[in-house]
Amino acid sequence: MSALEITAVAVSFLGIWLTARRQLLCWPVSLLACALYFKLFLDVRLYSDMVLQALFGIAIVYGWTVWARGKDDAGEVIVSPLPPGRALIGLAAGAVGAIAIGWFTSRFTNAALPWMDAGLSSFSLVAQYWTARRHAASWLLWILVDVLYVGMFVFKELWLTAGLYAAMVGLAVLGYRRWQQARSLH
Repeated sequence: MSALEITAVAVSFLGIWLTARRQLLCWPVSLLACALYFKLFLDVRLYSDMVLQALFGIAIVYGWTVWARGKDDAGEVIVSPLPPGRALIGLAAGAVGAIAIGWFTSRFTNAALPWMDAGLSSFSLVAQYWTARRHAASWLLWILVDVLYVGMFVFKELWLTAGLYAAMVGLAVLGYRRWQQARSLH
């Protein structure tokens, strides 16, 4: 456990808690968390997750602008449904991304867990996109991805990060419930 990991965990937890509450402040806090985890993942050779943090940075800027425009008259971020066709497209894109990233990192890097890292990274991008688009279903994908991340981080002995991802499963359940409630109000 390093000071970098401790800081990254705290900032990430705050960002996800703010996201579950549909607070616009979640985006700059999450951007800082991405930068911290980029460095941590570089240090432990989880290259797909390192690149994922850079891509999350781009997705965060996108989500920030979408959320800023997607508010109701009271200033609350509006939750929108995820059509089944778009869900299937997203999941297919996640699978294709996992195969492509896994193939590349298993052949051209010394990545510690190239296939698992690639799959989790690719589906995290799908979940992040769905979050930016304000789909409650994003939380269901986050639950699955975060459960698997816990195992990977335990294997890599990133205990605090594994604990964060375990807590993120709980936050994702909370986020899903809150977003479903908000969706039923609109």
